[in-house]
Order: sequence, then structure tokens, then C-alpha cells
Amino acid sequence: MNLKEWIFTTDHKRVGILYLIGSIAAFGVAGIMALLMRAELSAIGPTITADPTTYNVWLYAHGAIMILGFQIPALTGFFANYCVPLMIGAKDVAFPRVNALSVWLFYVGVILALLTFFIPDPPDVMWTGYPPYSTITAGNTALYSLTVLILGFASIIGGVNFLTTVAFMRAPGLGWGKLNVFVWCILGAFVMQLIFVPVLGSAVTLISLDKYLGTHFFDPAMGGDVLTYQNLFWFYSHPAVYVIFLPFIGVVFEIIATFARNPVFNYKAAVYGGIGGIVLISGEVWIHHLYVSGMPDWLRIGQMVSTLLISVPVGLLVISLVGTLYKGAISFETPMLYALGVVFLFLIGGLTGIPLAITSLTVNLSETYYVVGHFHYVMAVAGTFAIFGGVYYWFPKMSGRMYNELWGKIGFWITFVGVNIVFWTMMDIGARIGLPRRYYDYAQFPQAADAQHLMTIGAVILGVGFVIALLNWIIGAAKGPKAGDNPWGSPSLEWTTVSPPPHGNWPSPPSVSEEWSPYAHGKR
Repeated sequence: MNLKEWIFTTDHKRVGILYLIGSIAAFGVAGIMALLMRAELSAIGPTITADPTTYNVWLYAHGAIMILGFQIPALTGFFANYCVPLMIGAKDVAFPRVNALSVWLFYVGVILALLTFFIPDPPDVMWTGYPPYSTITAGNTALYSLTVLILGFASIIGGVNFLTTVAFMRAPGLGWGKLNVFVWCILGAFVMQLIFVPVLGSAVTLISLDKYLGTHFFDPAMGGDVLTYQNLFWFYSHPAVYVIFLPFIGVVFEIIATFARNPVFNYKAAVYGGIGGIVLISGEVWIHHLYVSGMPDWLRIGQMVSTLLISVPVGLLVISLVGTLYKGAISFETPMLYALGVVFLFLIGGLTGIPLAITSLTVNLSETYYVVGHFHYVMAVAGTFAIFGGVYYWFPKMSGRMYNELWGKIGFWITFVGVNIVFWTMMDIGARIGLPRRYYDYAQFPQAADAQHLMTIGAVILGVGFVIALLNWIIGAAKGPKAGDNPWGSPSLEWTTVSPPPHGNWPSPPSVSEEWSPYAHGKR
């Protein structure tokens, strides 16, 4: 491997793999932070650290790196870069040099995040950066703000690139109605990124101005308002849930359609009603995060309605997934196990989210472990399962080799068991005893000790499962058996070229017929 070629590459496939390497490294760091927190919480009292600030740094690093350094870059960086040009029959993206700039900006952001552990006074702002704490803490809030800005800028230029690519570089004959669902999901995610990322950038910039230049945007004593920050933060961060959700559900669509040997059920409803509905409504639901922050009742009621309303387009996508399985010739390879795992985890997360949308229930559940368990089910672990399933699915295309199927399935089941031990228990103690989240210790809740210990065991189990998957990829890429160009028998365009694809993807540009479909496995 020529290192110089990788550093200066503009090939979308290599850029995508660089995103994958960086995001998996970030996932490892965020996972270690989670294990440190779980070790600390495994028993009442100080366990591995006596410093609550250290625990806060672990919490900040876990949340910020997992979302901004792993999930969003893996989904809108790796999968978008590697798959979208291949799926639309393009030789590359519209702006290859801009694309290369985006991945190196991502790496700069990851390096800045890692500096958290080496600089004096590391950021102590959770992952949300709420004032007034973030403006009075001794921690380096500027590092938090700069990291968010750099990662946000990388996503913005990526969004411009891919919207242009899909609009103008599709293969002859590939109309909008023939695009893979995953491509539509990427388009929707990048539209939301372009709209909402600047809002988050403004919010974190104002925090640093308040702290270091003496402005008073969030200082009530000088006419500011801390809730302004919360509104700005969640005006981005709730749509960010769908920036993660849409690509990962798109990955699941590709896997399920392939391994069920069925066309996507109700394609138009999924694309226009599901994806389009999420993009339209996603900016109207943020205030349910502020139900207990002093919002007037009339505003809570309006936001409750809009929060419940977004379940309609999400439901259309889930119905389409389940319908695609109906009467399918289903085979249960490792990617399919992860895809079905996503459906199961997301259903639990979605159904347990309904109480959080209802004002009278949220008042009691807010800031408890129930919220953390729900959030991890609906986005964190569901999204991570989709990423791992997607890597397994496109692994033969990327490497030209096959992973070990037995170890792939073993890794899935170990992880699946560990995930449910941790996060079902978490929701249980949140709802049953109201255990507050983000606490360094829980001496005032001794009845939670057994559950905390059980969750720590579960975290170790799921960590083992993820390590098995990573080793499976590394060993498979190095010496796995040769894979054919299309081992899954998918009709989608990315499987019509050799594995791994050459520079330019095809010897000559592909074209599609009027009857062609990326899901033409057969008819019901």
C-alpha cells in the first residue's frame, strides 16, 4: 500500500475507507469511555476514580465522540462516499478535491477531540455544552467549540458535494424513481445537515464568546438567557437524530431487500412519505427536550403534537421494511442478522419514546436513566448495528474477500445479548425508581446497586462482541477467501462492477434500461 496515494487521494472509495478507519477508531475511544463509566458505576462510592470531574470528561468524550466522531461520519462519510457514486453509476463525486478536504477536516476534528485527554483543564461540559456551567467551568470549552465547528464544516461541504453528485451525475436512464432507498436517505440527511449544522455552530461559538470575550448571550444577570442555547442546540441536535436515522435505515433497506430477495415494499410511500416527511417535520420537534426547562404549557402541547406526528413517516419506513420481508426467500447471513437486530432495537426504542413525547409523562421520566436507555435503543445501538451490518454487507465489495461467517454470527449474538442487558435494565431502573442520569455516584439510591453491576457486566459482553467483529474484518481483509463480484446476488448497480472497484469504478459508464430496478429480485 502506497501511503502517499492514500493521503493525497481524491478517489471517493478511498475517501470513504479513510472515513471508516477514523470513525471506527473514534468508536473505540468512545467505547473505552463507556466502559470506564460503567466500571465507576459498578458499585456505590468511588471505584476507579475519586474525581467527579474525571467522570464528567469520560461522559463528555463518550457522547460527543460517539455521535460526532463515529455515527455521523460513518454514515454520511463512509457509506455515502463509498456507496452513493457506485449506486448511481458515477465515476466519482462531483467535487473530488473538496471531498478529500472533508475527510481530513474530520481527522483534524477527531485529533482535537483526543487532545481532551492530554491538555490541562480538559472540556468539562458534558456533550451538550449547556451554559451557565460551560461558561464558568475551568475546563477548556474552546476546544469543545472548535471541535464541533470543524466537524460541522466537514459535514457541510460533504452535503454540497453529494447533493450535486446525485443531481447531475446519475447514469443514463437512472431516473429519480429508480434510486436506491439508501441514496434517498443520504439526500435527506444532507439536506438536514445543510439547514441545521450552522445553528449548532452558532450556539457553540456564542458559548466561547461568553466565556472568553465577556459577552453575555447566556448570562441572565446581564439580560441573556440560558434557554436560548438549549433551543439552538436542540434545534440542530434533534434533527441530528434523523441525520443518523435516515442513513442507517437506508443501509437496512439495502440489506433486507437483498437477503429477502424482494423488491422494496411500497417504495414511493417510503421515499416520499417516510423520508420526505422526516425531512419536513424534523425541525419542528426540538422543544420536547426542554419540557422541564420552564417552557409555557401551550408550547409544550404544540410540541407534543409535532413530536408524535413524526412517528407517522417513521412508521411508514418501518412498515415498508416489514413488508419487504413478507413472502421473501430470506437467508440469514451476518448482515441480515444485524439488519433484523436494527428493526428489533429500533422498535423498542421508538415505542419507549412515546411516553417521552407526552408532557405529563416526561415530567416524571426526564433526566432519569429511562431517557438514556431509550436514546441508546432508538439511535445509539440501532445505528451502530446498522453500521456494523453495512460494513459486513459491503465488505466483499471493498476488500474483494469474505469475512468468517461463523464468527460474524457469534459476534452479533454476543453483542445483541449485551446490548439488551445494559439498556433494558437502564430503562427499568429509570422508570421504576427514577435513578437520575449523569450522576457520578448513586449512594442515595442503594436499591440500584445490583442493576448497575448487571449493566457493567452487560457492557463487557457487548464490548467483546464488537471486538470480535473488528477482528473478523481485519482478518478477512488480510487473508479471507476471495469473494466474487456479486456474492449476494443483488441487482443494485454497485454490484455490477468488479470487487474492489477500480479507479473510475467502471471501464465504461453504465446505463440502465427502462425496466431496471435496484431491487428487481422478482415480483410478489
